[in-house]
Amino acid sequence: MAALGWLTPRRRPATARSVLAGEAAAEAARKSTLPADESLLPADAADLLTAAEGVGEPAFPVAGDDRAAAFFDLDNTVMQGAAIFHFGRGLYKRKFFQRRELTRFAWQQAWFRLAGVEDPEHMQDARDSALSIVKGHRVAELMSIGEEIYDEYMADRIWPGTRALAQAHLDAGQKVWLVTAAPVETATIIARRLGLTGALGTVAESVDGVYTGRLVGEPLHGPAKAEAVRALAAAEGLDLDRCAAYSDSHNDIPMLSLVGHPYAINPDTKLRKHARALDWRLRDYRTGRKAAKVGIPAAAGVGALAGGTAAAVALHRRRR
Repeated sequence: MAALGWLTPRRRPATARSVLAGEAAAEAARKSTLPADESLLPADAADLLTAAEGVGEPAFPVAGDDRAAAFFDLDNTVMQGAAIFHFGRGLYKRKFFQRRELTRFAWQQAWFRLAGVEDPEHMQDARDSALSIVKGHRVAELMSIGEEIYDEYMADRIWPGTRALAQAHLDAGQKVWLVTAAPVETATIIARRLGLTGALGTVAESVDGVYTGRLVGEPLHGPAKAEAVRALAAAEGLDLDRCAAYSDSHNDIPMLSLVGHPYAINPDTKLRKHARALDWRLRDYRTGRKAAKVGIPAAAGVGALAGGTAAAVALHRRRR
């Protein structure tokens, strides 16, 4: 019966742990701020966002506005699927855990695609799995492996449209941050590879460069993301009314509501409805939306992963 709770995600207000998680993410993000690599993306990408806003509307983003920035959710906004699951597949390939644990990752990935939501309890379970796997490993080791995993599982899953939107802000001279529940180390690698400024992510505790298996605060999800953006904006001297935020999930409504320019990207049903009610801008870069929602992950490459996905699909059909 616990699994049925995933069907009805619950909204949660910011708590002390959310604030702690947000502040920790902001501190980590500022320490790892990266210069944008403009060679990675088209130089004329700024034209895309400005032109798409419609005739008669002010140009956006505003070039030279150093008090504005952009905040992008990662999973299903910038990248197809969830970064933590791709990371788990890469760790399995390197024998960090056993086949039965891969099946668990497969089930979590399949459910994520079937349900189309990021339920806090489900995502917490996924992160607990990841924390138990990395406990005792050195941060530097995981960062090095993360670079390889990005090339293997993530690089070809970036949405070109969202990537171009991020470049539009960079071309305007603004900083661009990923904001994600994925580990901050993984998020930082992705941000650097995309030429972005940096990343706000879930901060795992480490002592002397070794993971303890605990988090600082809680996963950077829902209200915690909003707290992270708020903390970073205060530290960077940003005016949130001049900033933009992009996400696919209704769980990120707290973050989207903070800024003056919220965008729903590849939105789930609840976010689409909310965005239309508030006249927020929408972009959808998916093709065959229904197929994308329930499709088996491409290039699974492991029998257990395919088996776990098939089981999830079968269970979904029985519940319908």
